[in-house]
Amino acid sequence: MQNATNHIKRELQLTADGSHTLFIPEMDEHYHSVNGAVQESRHVFIEAGLHHLERKEIVVLEIGFGTGLNAFLTLLDAEVHQRKIHYYSVELYPLDMDVIESLNYGEMICAGRKDVFQALHQAEWNVAVQVTDFFGLHKIQGDSNTCALPDRIDLVYFDAFAPDKQPEMWNQEIFNRLYARMTGGGVLTTYCAKGVVRRMMKEAGYSVERIPGPPGKREMLRAIKL
Repeated sequence: MQNATNHIKRELQLTADGSHTLFIPEMDEHYHSVNGAVQESRHVFIEAGLHHLERKEIVVLEIGFGTGLNAFLTLLDAEVHQRKIHYYSVELYPLDMDVIESLNYGEMICAGRKDVFQALHQAEWNVAVQVTDFFGLHKIQGDSNTCALPDRIDLVYFDAFAPDKQPEMWNQEIFNRLYARMTGGGVLTTYCAKGVVRRMMKEAGYSVERIPGPPGKREMLRAIKL
């Protein structure tokens, strides 16, 4: 998730599925669900988003690179299904490598792929990097409200911190900008199911549905550009 500031304490915590998350005491906020970090990311972004598209080549935009978990799961899925992914991710304050190295995603999710997980974080910012045959990464260091966004986006992972923790990330203008840059039939998914967020998405032009959320969360949102 995109950080509000890079000068705060982050605590490593174990979640219910055995994977790590980071907790920011100052914000009383976690990067991923304590009910299962990997489980949440797979449910919200891979299953409800990536698997909802049948295209063989997909442009993904992630709002909030954070721990790199969503990117890592997408990379692994791209290899399994042999789909080319062009992955853009916006992050204002990247995590330090010592924090990254403490996360257990590389060992837990796919044995022997820790080097690939770390490669996502070691990739240079603001340039396109081909990480694997099926996964290209372009990390954008900046504020998603003001930075340049790619065109012809097929899929958006909206993974900013919760609206009550980071309200500046959830506004009508960002949803309007995303809608304008997405392809017809493009999908946006987020763990958030708040009515105010759903209304902003609908105002932008999306068809929005509430669908079952990951463990510990009753609902989430999926929006489609018609």
